[in-house]
Amino acid sequence: MREFIEDALNHRDDGYGRAQQHVKQQLPKRFYKQTGTAPTEGGHTVTLDGRPTRTPGKRIPVVVPVEPLAAAMAEEWAGQGEHIDPLTMPLTRLVNSALESGPETVPAFREKVVKYAANDLLLYRADSPRELVAEQERLWDDALVRVARHFGIGFQPTIGILHQQQPEPTLKRLAEALEDEGLLTITALVSITNLTGSGILAIAVRHGLIEPEDAWTRAHVDEDHQARLWGVDEEAALRRTRRKAEFDAAVAVLDFLKDRR
Repeated sequence: MREFIEDALNHRDDGYGRAQQHVKQQLPKRFYKQTGTAPTEGGHTVTLDGRPTRTPGKRIPVVVPVEPLAAAMAEEWAGQGEHIDPLTMPLTRLVNSALESGPETVPAFREKVVKYAANDLLLYRADSPRELVAEQERLWDDALVRVARHFGIGFQPTIGILHQQQPEPTLKRLAEALEDEGLLTITALVSITNLTGSGILAIAVRHGLIEPEDAWTRAHVDEDHQARLWGVDEEAALRRTRRKAEFDAAVAVLDFLKDRR
């Protein structure tokens, strides 16, 4: 099954027509009728016809700490048609990715979020046109202020793309904010960081400083400005929709695990 899933992921940004038909033909057929969840050692698992699931690569048992998360993953499995399409299962893919990465990767994942924050999307501003500058100031400054006040830190935004060093106490405090995050949560935060280009927004969402939909909007200020000028590109819109589904899955993981550190 793994080679089919990897092939599907390699073609995730294909257009419609023969390329999409080819991908569909390569997807594995649905082999189960019933989906569910079951308690197991260490938490809860998704079941297919009563059998616990495993990750597609390393064949690790899929165990999550809370039943609602397992139930949401089971819904993704239940929603499959004749074929199993990983692109329609962002929550399952995220959890599988975390489990196959393993707990030993947690420190590196935390460091990745902080590194993004040190060179964050919100910190590098345009000098023109005026409308874009104003929109960045309106949405990005507000986000920085919320995070700065919450953690008692400061940021140094800059105009252009030349590197601007952020205060060391700021980066240290952000790193401390991630110290207690476990494997699933930090994987979700890395996903949000990658999808938005902002470790700051990821941390803000985790701490309830910015609503997820608001964070998504702030991450696309430049893209939305270009769309207003030149119109919406259909392929770009499709990619954004897919990325949004991944973003929503990562936010869902944070919500399911919000009381667990």
